[in-house]
Amino acid sequence: MKVYYSLDEIPHIKSAVVSLGTFDGVHTGHQKVISLLRKSADEINGETVIFTFHPHPRIVLYPDDHGLNLIQSIEERIKKLASFGIDHLVLFPFTREFSRLSASDFVKEILVKKLKTEILAIGYNHHFGRNREGDIHLLKTMSAIHNFKVLEIPAFSEGEIKISSTKIREAITEGKVSLAANYLGNYFQFECEVVHGDQIGRTLGYPTANLVSTHQHQLLPKKGVYAVGAIINGVHYQGMMNVGSRPTLSESDELRMEVNLFDFDQDIYGEKLMLVVYEWIRDEQHFNSLNDLQEQLKHDKIECLAVLDGLNVGKL
Repeated sequence: MKVYYSLDEIPHIKSAVVSLGTFDGVHTGHQKVISLLRKSADEINGETVIFTFHPHPRIVLYPDDHGLNLIQSIEERIKKLASFGIDHLVLFPFTREFSRLSASDFVKEILVKKLKTEILAIGYNHHFGRNREGDIHLLKTMSAIHNFKVLEIPAFSEGEIKISSTKIREAITEGKVSLAANYLGNYFQFECEVVHGDQIGRTLGYPTANLVSTHQHQLLPKKGVYAVGAIINGVHYQGMMNVGSRPTLSESDELRMEVNLFDFDQDIYGEKLMLVVYEWIRDEQHFNSLNDLQEQLKHDKIECLAVLDGLNVGKL
């Protein structure tokens, strides 16, 4: 897959079959769109193109109050789109100036003049352009003028689950990570860096690696204990993670992520790992003593091992 960060980088694309969108998570709904793109491109011996924005428009338009957390970093999104055989990915640099471009000018200047779109696959309720004025009706009108075909992705049929990035974010923030995995087509994962902590876990017999996300706008699961995996230098390890403010150990409300990796004794301070979240185990809670916390951690590990062994995590 070829990736472009500006319009000037884009070469001539043979019979471009294009779709627009954020594609955060590249979930199973997105995957249906990609399959449709691929099928349409094969029929005309063309090439598939995903056109998206980076950074996300809300981050640019509402820098102080966008409330946006993303399922994936842009690097992870690129990898996942590439895995589905997309030919070209345009990561257009979204700016305030660009936000003032009308929908009709977007069609003429980018879809027609620059990409030379032959087929545009678009959701029935997709909006784009200044004030989100562009829609399927405008595209159908302009397609007749500029000689491209609009392939409308229909509404979901009755009884079919409408999968969206918003629905997946809600599932993750509610701790329903296995449900999110069904929607994503893979387990929720994100990159972290290992930082120094206060090493209290070591005194309890459960040494933890303190983690911070490497992605500024990374979505995190709700507070609680999770069965997780960690990929370090290509090797998968089993573990359990706590997300929360550690009420037994601290009076601070600061949100922290700590992971205890099973059968692991390496110095990884400053290193990056990919954290894979498999299952929610329990809510974070306050314990009256460190002994009570230690006893609970013993039960948590047993439960996490049962989940992870059942999924063959770290054994593949």
